[in-house]
Amino acid sequence: MSELINNSEQRKQLLKHMIRELHSGTAPAEVRSRLEHLLGGIPYGEVVEVEQELIAEGISQEEIQQFCDIHTAVLDGQIDHSMARLVPPGHPVDTFQKENEALARVTARIMQLSEGVDHLPPEQVGERVLQFRALFNELGDVDKHYRRKENLLFPFLEQRGITGPPTVMWGKHDEIRVLLKSARETLAASPDADAAELDALSVRLLIPAARGVDDMIMKEEQILLPMCMDQLTELEWYEIHRQTPEIGFCLFDPQIDWRPKNVEVAPATQVAGDAVRMPSGALTPAELTAILNTAPFDMTFVDAQDKVKYFTQGTERIFDRNRTILGRDVRMCHPPSSVNIVDRILEDFKSGREERAPFWIQLNGKFIHIEYFAVRDPQGTYLGTLEVSQDLTPKRALEGEQRLLSYGEKSEADVNVPGDAVFPITSGVSRPEPAKAATLTAEQAIAEYGAHARIPAGSPPPAGHVPPATREPRPDWAEDSAIAARIDATALLDMGASPMNAVHKGLGGVGSGAIIHLCVSFYPTPMVDALRELGHGVWGEEIADGWAIWIRKR
Repeated sequence: MSELINNSEQRKQLLKHMIRELHSGTAPAEVRSRLEHLLGGIPYGEVVEVEQELIAEGISQEEIQQFCDIHTAVLDGQIDHSMARLVPPGHPVDTFQKENEALARVTARIMQLSEGVDHLPPEQVGERVLQFRALFNELGDVDKHYRRKENLLFPFLEQRGITGPPTVMWGKHDEIRVLLKSARETLAASPDADAAELDALSVRLLIPAARGVDDMIMKEEQILLPMCMDQLTELEWYEIHRQTPEIGFCLFDPQIDWRPKNVEVAPATQVAGDAVRMPSGALTPAELTAILNTAPFDMTFVDAQDKVKYFTQGTERIFDRNRTILGRDVRMCHPPSSVNIVDRILEDFKSGREERAPFWIQLNGKFIHIEYFAVRDPQGTYLGTLEVSQDLTPKRALEGEQRLLSYGEKSEADVNVPGDAVFPITSGVSRPEPAKAATLTAEQAIAEYGAHARIPAGSPPPAGHVPPATREPRPDWAEDSAIAARIDATALLDMGASPMNAVHKGLGGVGSGAIIHLCVSFYPTPMVDALRELGHGVWGEEIADGWAIWIRKR
Protein backbone atom coordinates (compact mmCIF):
# COMPACT_ATOMS: atom_id res chain seq x y z
CA MET A 1 0.00 0.00 0.00
CA SER A 2 2.81 2.41 -0.85
CA GLU A 3 0.29 4.60 -2.59
CA LEU A 4 -1.45 5.46 0.69
CA ILE A 5 -1.39 9.16 1.50
CA ASN A 6 -0.10 9.74 5.04
CA ASN A 7 -0.06 13.52 5.11
CA SER A 8 -3.08 14.89 7.03
CA GLU A 9 -3.64 17.94 4.83
CA GLN A 10 -3.35 15.91 1.63
CA ARG A 11 -5.79 13.33 3.03
CA LYS A 12 -8.34 16.02 3.85
CA GLN A 13 -8.02 17.65 0.43
CA LEU A 14 -8.51 14.31 -1.32
CA LEU A 15 -11.46 13.42 0.91
CA LYS A 16 -13.08 16.78 0.13
CA HIS A 17 -12.56 16.15 -3.58
CA MET A 18 -14.22 12.72 -3.30
CA ILE A 19 -17.16 14.13 -1.36
CA ARG A 20 -17.67 16.77 -4.03
CA GLU A 21 -17.67 13.97 -6.63
CA LEU A 22 -20.40 12.19 -4.67
CA HIS A 23 -22.47 15.38 -4.71
CA SER A 24 -21.99 15.67 -8.48
CA GLY A 25 -23.31 12.16 -9.08
CA THR A 26 -20.31 9.80 -9.02
CA ALA A 27 -21.34 6.32 -7.87
CA PRO A 28 -20.66 5.74 -4.14
CA ALA A 29 -19.10 2.32 -4.84
CA GLU A 30 -16.54 3.91 -7.18
CA VAL A 31 -15.65 6.60 -4.65
CA ARG A 32 -15.38 4.04 -1.86
CA SER A 33 -13.02 1.90 -3.92
CA ARG A 34 -10.71 4.85 -4.61
CA LEU A 35 -10.88 5.92 -0.99
CA GLU A 36 -9.76 2.49 0.17
CA HIS A 37 -6.94 2.44 -2.38
CA LEU A 38 -5.57 5.92 -1.72
CA LEU A 39 -6.39 6.72 1.89
CA GLY A 40 -6.86 3.49 3.79
CA GLY A 41 -8.03 4.47 7.28
CA ILE A 42 -9.08 8.09 7.81
CA PRO A 43 -8.67 9.51 11.34
CA TYR A 44 -12.09 10.32 12.81
CA GLY A 45 -11.11 13.90 13.62
CA GLU A 46 -10.26 14.65 10.01
CA VAL A 47 -13.73 13.62 8.87
CA VAL A 48 -15.23 16.32 11.13
CA GLU A 49 -12.67 18.87 9.95
CA VAL A 50 -13.43 18.11 6.29
CA GLU A 51 -17.17 18.57 6.80
CA GLN A 52 -16.59 21.85 8.64
CA GLU A 53 -14.24 23.08 5.87
CA LEU A 54 -16.67 22.14 3.10
CA ILE A 55 -19.36 24.25 4.76
CA ALA A 56 -16.88 27.11 5.16
CA GLU A 57 -16.03 26.82 1.44
CA GLY A 58 -19.64 27.29 0.39
CA ILE A 59 -21.41 23.93 0.44
CA SER A 60 -24.64 24.52 2.34
CA GLN A 61 -25.50 22.60 5.48
CA GLU A 62 -28.68 21.48 3.71
CA GLU A 63 -26.62 19.89 0.91
CA ILE A 64 -24.32 18.18 3.41
CA GLN A 65 -27.40 16.87 5.23
CA GLN A 66 -28.93 15.66 1.95
CA PHE A 67 -25.84 13.58 1.12
CA CYS A 68 -25.02 12.68 4.71
CA ASP A 69 -26.24 9.07 4.44
CA ILE A 70 -24.15 8.53 1.27
CA HIS A 71 -21.09 9.86 3.13
CA THR A 72 -21.83 7.36 5.89
CA ALA A 73 -22.09 4.44 3.46
CA VAL A 74 -18.80 5.34 1.78
CA LEU A 75 -16.88 5.92 5.03
CA ASP A 76 -18.28 2.98 7.02
CA GLY A 77 -15.37 0.76 8.03
CA GLN A 78 -12.75 3.18 6.67
CA ILE A 79 -12.31 5.36 9.76
CA ASP A 80 -9.17 4.99 11.86
CA HIS A 81 -9.70 4.86 15.66
CA SER A 82 -6.18 3.90 16.65
CA MET A 83 -5.74 7.21 18.50
CA ALA A 84 -9.17 7.22 20.16
CA ARG A 85 -9.24 7.59 23.94
CA LEU A 86 -10.58 4.88 26.20
CA VAL A 87 -14.04 5.55 27.63
CA PRO A 88 -14.41 4.93 31.39
CA PRO A 89 -17.47 3.02 32.65
CA GLY A 90 -20.35 5.34 33.52
CA HIS A 91 -18.92 8.23 31.45
CA PRO A 92 -21.57 10.05 29.34
CA VAL A 93 -19.98 8.58 26.19
CA ASP A 94 -20.22 5.11 27.74
CA THR A 95 -23.92 5.78 28.33
CA PHE A 96 -24.40 6.92 24.73
CA GLN A 97 -22.68 3.75 23.53
CA LYS A 98 -24.72 1.45 25.76
CA GLU A 99 -27.88 3.14 24.50
CA ASN A 100 -26.71 2.60 20.92
CA GLU A 101 -26.25 -1.10 21.65
CA ALA A 102 -29.84 -1.29 22.93
CA LEU A 103 -31.16 0.67 19.93
CA ALA A 104 -29.26 -1.58 17.53
CA ARG A 105 -30.93 -4.66 19.07
CA VAL A 106 -34.33 -3.11 18.40
CA THR A 107 -33.56 -2.14 14.81
CA ALA A 108 -32.10 -5.60 14.14
CA ARG A 109 -35.36 -7.14 15.34
CA ILE A 110 -37.35 -4.81 13.06
CA MET A 111 -35.21 -5.84 10.09
CA GLN A 112 -35.66 -9.50 11.00
CA LEU A 113 -39.45 -9.21 11.30
CA SER A 114 -39.60 -7.34 7.96
CA GLU A 115 -38.28 -10.36 6.08
CA GLY A 116 -40.99 -12.41 4.40
CA VAL A 117 -43.85 -10.21 5.57
CA ASP A 118 -45.58 -10.55 2.21
CA HIS A 119 -45.81 -14.34 2.71
CA LEU A 120 -47.36 -14.25 6.18
CA PRO A 121 -50.62 -16.22 6.57
CA PRO A 122 -53.58 -13.92 7.29
CA GLU A 123 -53.92 -15.07 10.92
CA GLN A 124 -50.34 -13.91 11.69
CA VAL A 125 -50.44 -10.45 10.13
CA GLY A 126 -52.23 -8.80 13.06
CA GLU A 127 -49.69 -10.21 15.50
CA ARG A 128 -46.83 -8.96 13.33
CA VAL A 129 -48.37 -5.45 13.33
CA LEU A 130 -48.47 -5.57 17.14
CA GLN A 131 -44.83 -6.67 17.24
CA PHE A 132 -43.83 -3.77 15.01
CA ARG A 133 -45.84 -1.34 17.15
CA ALA A 134 -44.06 -2.50 20.31
CA LEU A 135 -40.64 -2.16 18.68
CA PHE A 136 -41.33 1.31 17.31
CA ASN A 137 -42.64 2.38 20.70
CA GLU A 138 -39.23 1.36 22.07
CA LEU A 139 -37.45 3.29 19.32
CA GLY A 140 -39.39 6.38 20.35
CA ASP A 141 -37.04 6.50 23.34
CA VAL A 142 -34.26 7.62 20.99
CA ASP A 143 -35.65 11.14 21.25
CA LYS A 144 -34.04 11.46 24.70
CA HIS A 145 -30.73 10.25 23.29
CA TYR A 146 -30.88 12.91 20.56
CA ARG A 147 -32.03 15.66 22.92
CA ARG A 148 -29.05 15.03 25.19
CA LYS A 149 -26.73 15.44 22.20
CA GLU A 150 -28.52 18.59 21.04
CA ASN A 151 -28.87 20.32 24.41
CA LEU A 152 -25.92 19.03 26.44
CA LEU A 153 -23.17 17.97 24.02
CA PHE A 154 -23.48 20.25 20.99
CA PRO A 155 -23.21 23.54 22.96
CA PHE A 156 -19.68 22.56 24.07
CA LEU A 157 -18.71 21.83 20.45
CA GLU A 158 -20.13 25.16 19.31
CA GLN A 159 -18.02 26.94 21.94
CA ARG A 160 -15.00 25.48 20.13
CA GLY A 161 -16.17 26.71 16.73
CA ILE A 162 -17.39 23.28 15.63
CA THR A 163 -20.82 24.33 14.36
CA GLY A 164 -21.42 22.70 10.98
CA PRO A 165 -21.40 18.99 11.86
CA PRO A 166 -23.68 19.41 14.94
CA THR A 167 -26.17 21.39 12.84
CA VAL A 168 -26.19 18.72 10.13
CA MET A 169 -26.58 15.95 12.70
CA TRP A 170 -29.47 17.80 14.39
CA GLY A 171 -31.17 17.98 11.01
CA LYS A 172 -30.76 14.20 10.62
CA HIS A 173 -32.26 13.75 14.10
CA ASP A 174 -35.36 15.60 12.97
CA GLU A 175 -35.63 13.48 9.81
CA ILE A 176 -35.46 10.32 11.92
CA ARG A 177 -38.04 11.69 14.35
CA VAL A 178 -40.46 12.27 11.46
CA LEU A 179 -39.92 8.72 10.15
CA LEU A 180 -40.44 7.16 13.58
CA LYS A 181 -43.56 9.22 14.27
CA SER A 182 -45.01 8.31 10.87
CA ALA A 183 -44.22 4.64 11.47
CA ARG A 184 -45.96 4.62 14.85
CA GLU A 185 -49.03 6.46 13.58
CA THR A 186 -49.36 4.35 10.44
CA LEU A 187 -49.02 1.10 12.38
CA ALA A 188 -51.63 2.29 14.89
CA ALA A 189 -54.00 3.01 12.00
CA SER A 190 -53.35 -0.38 10.32
CA PRO A 191 -54.67 -3.08 12.70
CA ASP A 192 -56.48 -4.82 9.84
CA ALA A 193 -53.74 -4.60 7.21
CA ASP A 194 -53.16 -7.65 5.03
CA ALA A 195 -49.74 -9.13 4.24
CA ALA A 196 -49.26 -7.15 1.04
CA GLU A 197 -50.15 -3.86 2.75
CA LEU A 198 -47.84 -4.58 5.67
CA ASP A 199 -45.02 -5.50 3.30
CA ALA A 200 -45.47 -2.22 1.41
CA LEU A 201 -45.51 -0.32 4.71
CA SER A 202 -42.35 -2.12 5.78
CA VAL A 203 -40.48 -1.27 2.59
CA ARG A 204 -41.75 2.31 2.37
CA LEU A 205 -41.49 3.36 6.03
CA LEU A 206 -40.49 0.82 8.68
CA ILE A 207 -37.15 -0.26 7.22
CA PRO A 208 -36.09 3.32 6.30
CA ALA A 209 -36.91 4.47 9.84
CA ALA A 210 -34.89 1.66 11.42
CA ARG A 211 -32.05 2.22 8.94
CA GLY A 212 -32.01 5.92 9.83
CA VAL A 213 -31.44 5.03 13.49
CA ASP A 214 -28.69 2.58 12.50
CA ASP A 215 -26.94 5.16 10.31
CA MET A 216 -26.97 7.67 13.17
CA ILE A 217 -25.45 5.04 15.45
CA MET A 218 -22.58 4.66 12.97
CA LYS A 219 -22.04 8.45 12.79
CA GLU A 220 -21.89 8.66 16.57
CA GLU A 221 -19.71 5.62 17.22
CA GLN A 222 -17.28 6.17 14.34
CA ILE A 223 -16.93 9.95 14.31
CA LEU A 224 -18.83 12.11 16.82
CA LEU A 225 -18.16 10.42 20.15
CA PRO A 226 -14.41 9.77 19.63
CA MET A 227 -13.98 13.36 18.48
CA CYS A 228 -15.90 14.67 21.52
CA MET A 229 -13.72 12.62 23.86
CA ASP A 230 -10.75 14.61 22.50
CA GLN A 231 -12.47 17.98 22.66
CA LEU A 232 -14.28 18.22 26.00
CA THR A 233 -12.69 18.58 29.44
CA GLU A 234 -13.46 16.24 32.33
CA LEU A 235 -15.39 19.00 34.09
CA GLU A 236 -17.52 19.58 30.98
CA TRP A 237 -18.24 15.86 30.73
CA TYR A 238 -19.24 15.85 34.38
CA GLU A 239 -21.64 18.72 33.76
CA ILE A 240 -23.23 16.64 30.98
CA HIS A 241 -23.31 13.64 33.33
CA ARG A 242 -25.10 15.61 36.05
CA GLN A 243 -27.71 17.10 33.70
CA THR A 244 -28.41 13.88 31.81
CA PRO A 245 -31.14 12.62 34.22
CA GLU A 246 -33.14 15.79 33.62
CA ILE A 247 -33.68 14.65 30.01
CA GLY A 248 -33.59 10.92 30.68
CA PHE A 249 -31.97 7.76 29.39
CA CYS A 250 -32.78 5.71 26.29
CA LEU A 251 -33.44 1.97 26.75
CA PHE A 252 -30.59 1.79 29.29
CA ASP A 253 -30.33 2.69 32.98
CA PRO A 254 -26.71 3.34 34.05
CA GLN A 255 -25.73 1.78 37.35
CA ILE A 256 -22.39 3.58 37.72
CA ASP A 257 -22.25 7.14 39.06
CA TRP A 258 -19.18 8.33 37.15
CA ARG A 259 -17.00 11.08 38.61
CA PRO A 260 -13.91 12.52 36.96
CA LYS A 261 -10.56 11.99 38.66
CA ASN A 262 -8.62 14.92 40.11
CA VAL A 263 -11.52 17.31 39.47
CA GLU A 264 -13.43 18.93 42.32
CA VAL A 265 -17.17 18.58 41.79
CA ALA A 266 -20.20 19.84 43.68
CA PRO A 267 -22.56 17.38 45.45
CA ALA A 268 -25.02 15.48 43.25
CA THR A 269 -27.99 16.95 45.11
CA GLN A 270 -28.08 20.72 45.08
CA VAL A 271 -30.30 23.67 44.45
CA ALA A 272 -29.78 24.94 40.90
CA GLY A 273 -31.69 28.16 40.38
CA ASP A 274 -35.21 27.31 41.47
CA ALA A 275 -34.70 23.54 41.17
CA VAL A 276 -33.50 20.85 43.56
CA ARG A 277 -31.26 18.64 41.41
CA MET A 278 -31.06 14.96 42.32
CA PRO A 279 -29.45 11.97 40.61
CA SER A 280 -32.76 10.90 39.07
CA GLY A 281 -34.05 14.33 38.05
CA ALA A 282 -34.65 17.92 39.13
CA LEU A 283 -37.74 19.42 40.77
CA THR A 284 -38.70 22.90 41.83
CA PRO A 285 -39.55 23.23 45.54
CA ALA A 286 -43.21 23.68 44.55
CA GLU A 287 -43.19 20.45 42.51
CA LEU A 288 -41.41 18.51 45.24
CA THR A 289 -43.82 19.75 47.92
CA ALA A 290 -46.86 18.91 45.76
CA ILE A 291 -45.56 15.40 44.99
CA LEU A 292 -44.90 14.60 48.63
CA ASN A 293 -48.28 15.96 49.71
CA THR A 294 -50.07 14.05 46.92
CA ALA A 295 -48.71 10.67 48.01
CA PRO A 296 -51.56 8.71 49.67
CA PHE A 297 -49.75 8.28 52.99
CA ASP A 298 -48.22 10.33 55.81
CA MET A 299 -44.45 10.69 56.04
CA THR A 300 -42.37 12.15 58.85
CA PHE A 301 -38.57 12.40 58.73
CA VAL A 302 -36.39 12.41 61.86
CA ASP A 303 -32.75 13.38 61.26
CA ALA A 304 -29.58 11.71 62.55
CA GLN A 305 -29.76 13.83 65.74
CA ASP A 306 -33.28 12.45 66.45
CA LYS A 307 -34.96 15.78 65.70
CA VAL A 308 -38.18 15.99 63.68
CA LYS A 309 -37.15 17.72 60.49
CA TYR A 310 -40.06 17.33 58.03
CA PHE A 311 -43.58 15.95 57.62
CA THR A 312 -45.98 15.80 54.69
CA GLN A 313 -49.22 17.76 54.67
CA GLY A 314 -51.51 15.62 52.53
CA THR A 315 -55.28 15.54 52.66
CA GLU A 316 -55.51 12.04 54.13
CA ARG A 317 -53.83 12.60 57.47
CA ILE A 318 -53.87 9.77 60.00
CA PHE A 319 -52.08 11.35 62.96
CA ASP A 320 -52.12 15.02 63.87
CA ARG A 321 -49.00 16.95 62.91
CA ASN A 322 -48.25 20.66 63.16
CA ARG A 323 -45.13 22.71 62.66
CA THR A 324 -44.49 23.13 66.39
CA ILE A 325 -42.95 19.63 66.37
CA LEU A 326 -40.22 20.68 63.91
CA GLY A 327 -36.84 20.60 65.65
CA ARG A 328 -38.30 18.66 68.57
CA ASP A 329 -36.73 15.48 69.89
CA VAL A 330 -38.76 12.61 68.47
CA ARG A 331 -39.05 11.01 71.92
CA MET A 332 -41.07 14.01 73.05
CA CYS A 333 -43.60 13.34 70.30
CA HIS A 334 -44.60 9.93 71.68
CA PRO A 335 -46.34 8.90 74.91
CA PRO A 336 -43.91 7.87 77.69
CA SER A 337 -45.11 4.26 77.47
CA SER A 338 -43.71 3.91 73.91
CA VAL A 339 -40.43 5.82 74.28
CA ASN A 340 -38.52 2.59 74.95
CA ILE A 341 -39.69 1.28 71.54
CA VAL A 342 -38.63 4.52 69.85
CA ASP A 343 -35.19 4.27 71.45
CA ARG A 344 -34.76 0.66 70.35
CA ILE A 345 -35.70 1.43 66.73
CA LEU A 346 -33.31 4.39 66.56
CA GLU A 347 -30.49 2.39 68.16
CA ASP A 348 -30.98 -0.56 65.78
CA PHE A 349 -31.11 1.72 62.76
CA LYS A 350 -28.01 3.69 63.75
CA SER A 351 -26.01 0.54 64.45
CA GLY A 352 -27.03 -1.00 61.13
CA ARG A 353 -28.64 -4.03 62.76
CA GLU A 354 -32.04 -3.28 61.18
CA GLU A 355 -33.41 -1.37 58.19
CA ARG A 356 -37.18 -1.32 58.75
CA ALA A 357 -39.74 -1.81 61.51
CA PRO A 358 -43.41 -2.42 60.54
CA PHE A 359 -46.49 -2.12 62.78
CA TRP A 360 -50.23 -2.25 62.13
CA ILE A 361 -53.11 -1.22 64.34
CA GLN A 362 -56.91 -0.88 64.35
CA LEU A 363 -57.91 2.77 64.80
CA ASN A 364 -61.48 4.07 64.65
CA GLY A 365 -62.56 1.15 62.48
CA LYS A 366 -59.60 1.56 60.11
CA PHE A 367 -56.64 -0.72 59.44
CA ILE A 368 -53.55 1.51 59.81
CA HIS A 369 -50.12 0.37 58.66
CA ILE A 370 -47.10 2.17 60.16
CA GLU A 371 -43.54 1.46 59.07
CA TYR A 372 -40.20 2.98 60.00
CA PHE A 373 -37.27 2.96 57.56
CA ALA A 374 -33.59 3.68 58.12
CA VAL A 375 -32.47 6.39 55.68
CA ARG A 376 -28.86 6.13 54.52
CA ASP A 377 -26.63 7.76 51.92
CA PRO A 378 -24.94 5.70 49.15
CA GLN A 379 -22.02 5.00 51.50
CA GLY A 380 -24.36 3.60 54.17
CA THR A 381 -24.07 6.52 56.59
CA TYR A 382 -27.18 6.90 58.73
CA LEU A 383 -29.09 10.09 57.85
CA GLY A 384 -32.27 9.58 59.84
CA THR A 385 -35.53 7.65 60.12
CA LEU A 386 -38.59 7.89 57.89
CA GLU A 387 -42.02 7.08 59.33
CA VAL A 388 -44.68 6.11 56.75
CA SER A 389 -48.30 5.68 57.85
CA GLN A 390 -51.14 4.58 55.57
CA ASP A 391 -54.81 3.64 55.88
CA LEU A 392 -54.98 0.26 54.14
CA THR A 393 -58.67 -0.38 54.85
CA PRO A 394 -59.89 0.21 51.25
CA LYS A 395 -57.04 -1.81 49.73
CA ARG A 396 -57.62 -4.79 52.02
CA ALA A 397 -61.19 -4.93 50.72
CA LEU A 398 -60.14 -5.23 47.05
CA GLU A 399 -61.03 -8.43 45.21
CA GLY A 400 -60.56 -9.80 41.70
CA GLU A 401 -59.02 -7.44 39.15
CA GLN A 402 -59.57 -3.98 37.71
CA ARG A 403 -58.15 -3.70 34.20
CA LEU A 404 -60.46 -1.00 32.82
CA LEU A 405 -59.90 2.69 33.39
CA SER A 406 -61.62 4.00 36.49
CA TYR A 407 -61.05 7.22 38.42
CA GLY A 408 -61.63 5.69 41.83
CA GLU A 409 -64.76 5.40 43.89
CA LYS A 410 -67.48 8.00 43.33
CA SER A 411 -70.24 8.97 45.71
CA GLU A 412 -73.86 7.92 45.14
CA ALA A 413 -74.69 11.47 44.13
CA ASP A 414 -72.13 11.18 41.35
CA VAL A 415 -72.95 7.93 39.61
CA ASN A 416 -75.86 6.09 41.21
CA VAL A 417 -78.56 8.66 40.57
CA PRO A 418 -81.98 7.01 39.96
CA GLY A 419 -83.93 7.86 36.84
CA ASP A 420 -83.17 7.89 33.15
CA ALA A 421 -79.88 9.78 33.36
CA VAL A 422 -76.52 9.05 34.95
CA PHE A 423 -74.61 12.24 35.68
CA PRO A 424 -70.81 11.95 35.63
CA ILE A 425 -68.55 14.22 37.64
CA THR A 426 -68.30 17.38 35.54
CA SER A 427 -67.17 20.75 36.82
CA GLY A 428 -69.56 23.56 36.01
CA VAL A 429 -72.60 21.27 35.62
CA SER A 430 -75.31 21.45 38.27
CA ARG A 431 -75.78 18.28 40.28
CA PRO A 432 -79.33 16.85 40.50
CA GLU A 433 -81.02 15.86 43.70
CA PRO A 434 -81.56 12.05 43.58
CA ALA A 435 -85.27 12.34 44.25
CA LYS A 436 -85.72 14.92 41.52
CA ALA A 437 -83.58 12.97 39.03
CA ALA A 438 -85.86 9.97 39.43
CA THR A 439 -88.70 11.96 37.88
CA LEU A 440 -86.76 13.18 34.83
CA THR A 441 -86.75 11.72 31.36
CA ALA A 442 -83.46 11.74 29.46
CA GLU A 443 -84.62 14.73 27.42
CA GLN A 444 -85.64 16.67 30.54
CA ALA A 445 -82.36 15.82 32.28
CA ILE A 446 -80.29 17.15 29.40
CA ALA A 447 -82.44 20.27 29.15
CA GLU A 448 -81.93 21.01 32.85
CA TYR A 449 -78.43 19.74 33.54
CA GLY A 450 -76.61 19.98 30.23
CA ALA A 451 -75.40 17.61 27.54
CA HIS A 452 -73.29 15.48 29.90
CA ALA A 453 -76.18 13.23 30.95
CA ARG A 454 -76.16 9.64 29.74
CA ILE A 455 -78.92 8.60 27.34
CA PRO A 456 -80.34 5.15 28.22
CA ALA A 457 -79.48 2.43 25.73
CA GLY A 458 -82.00 2.16 22.93
CA SER A 459 -83.54 5.57 23.52
CA PRO A 460 -83.93 7.98 20.61
CA PRO A 461 -81.71 11.04 20.83
CA PRO A 462 -83.34 13.92 22.73
CA ALA A 463 -84.31 17.20 21.16
CA GLY A 464 -81.34 19.27 20.11
CA HIS A 465 -79.20 16.21 19.36
CA VAL A 466 -80.08 15.69 15.72
CA PRO A 467 -77.53 15.74 12.90
CA PRO A 468 -77.45 18.59 10.40
CA ALA A 469 -79.95 18.27 7.55
CA THR A 470 -77.17 18.70 4.98
CA ARG A 471 -74.18 16.42 5.26
CA GLU A 472 -70.90 18.31 5.13
CA PRO A 473 -68.19 17.10 2.71
CA ARG A 474 -65.18 15.46 4.28
CA PRO A 475 -62.56 18.17 4.97
CA ASP A 476 -58.99 17.75 3.75
CA TRP A 477 -57.68 17.61 7.32
CA ALA A 478 -59.77 14.54 8.30
CA GLU A 479 -56.94 12.05 7.78
CA ASP A 480 -56.26 8.97 9.90
CA SER A 481 -52.57 9.82 10.06
CA ALA A 482 -53.31 13.01 12.00
CA ILE A 483 -55.39 11.32 14.73
CA ALA A 484 -53.70 11.88 18.10
CA ALA A 485 -56.33 10.22 20.32
CA ARG A 486 -59.50 8.15 19.99
CA ILE A 487 -62.36 8.45 22.46
CA ASP A 488 -65.23 5.98 22.85
CA ALA A 489 -68.09 8.04 24.32
CA THR A 490 -70.21 4.96 25.08
CA ALA A 491 -67.47 3.39 27.18
CA LEU A 492 -66.94 6.65 29.05
CA LEU A 493 -70.63 7.06 29.77
CA ASP A 494 -70.80 3.46 31.01
CA MET A 495 -68.15 4.40 33.58
CA GLY A 496 -69.93 7.59 34.56
CA ALA A 497 -67.39 9.83 32.84
CA SER A 498 -67.92 12.85 30.60
CA PRO A 499 -67.04 12.62 26.89
CA MET A 500 -66.87 16.41 26.71
CA ASN A 501 -64.32 16.45 29.55
CA ALA A 502 -62.32 13.76 27.75
CA VAL A 503 -62.33 15.82 24.55
CA HIS A 504 -61.15 18.94 26.37
CA LYS A 505 -58.37 17.00 28.10
CA GLY A 506 -57.38 15.43 24.81
CA LEU A 507 -57.20 18.79 23.07
CA GLY A 508 -55.14 20.16 25.93
CA GLY A 509 -52.50 17.49 25.39
CA VAL A 510 -51.95 17.82 21.63
CA GLY A 511 -50.59 20.44 19.29
CA SER A 512 -52.37 22.62 16.78
CA GLY A 513 -53.76 20.63 13.86
CA ALA A 514 -53.92 17.32 15.76
CA ILE A 515 -57.18 15.40 15.64
CA ILE A 516 -59.30 13.86 18.40
CA HIS A 517 -61.57 11.10 17.03
CA LEU A 518 -64.80 10.60 19.01
CA CYS A 519 -67.26 7.73 18.52
CA VAL A 520 -70.74 8.41 19.92
CA SER A 521 -74.16 6.77 19.54
CA PHE A 522 -75.93 10.00 18.50
CA TYR A 523 -74.94 13.31 16.96
CA PRO A 524 -73.76 15.53 19.89
CA THR A 525 -75.03 18.87 18.63
CA PRO A 526 -74.29 20.90 21.81
CA MET A 527 -70.74 19.58 21.91
CA VAL A 528 -70.18 20.30 18.22
CA ASP A 529 -71.53 23.83 18.60
CA ALA A 530 -69.41 24.51 21.69
CA LEU A 531 -66.21 23.26 20.05
CA ARG A 532 -66.82 25.32 16.93
CA GLU A 533 -67.39 28.41 19.07
CA LEU A 534 -63.94 27.79 20.57
CA GLY A 535 -62.45 27.80 17.05
CA HIS A 536 -61.82 24.07 16.63
CA GLY A 537 -62.62 22.28 13.39
CA VAL A 538 -65.41 19.68 13.69
CA TRP A 539 -66.77 17.22 11.15
CA GLY A 540 -69.07 14.25 11.64
CA GLU A 541 -69.65 11.12 9.60
CA GLU A 542 -72.36 8.54 10.17
CA ILE A 543 -71.06 5.06 11.00
CA ALA A 544 -72.71 1.72 11.78
CA ASP A 545 -73.12 2.32 15.52
CA GLY A 546 -73.74 6.05 15.49
CA TRP A 547 -71.42 8.89 14.61
CA ALA A 548 -67.68 9.48 14.29
CA ILE A 549 -66.83 13.06 15.21
CA TRP A 550 -63.51 14.44 13.97
CA ILE A 551 -62.21 17.34 16.08
CA ARG A 552 -59.20 19.29 14.80
CA LYS A 553 -57.46 21.49 17.35
CA ARG A 554 -57.32 25.13 16.30
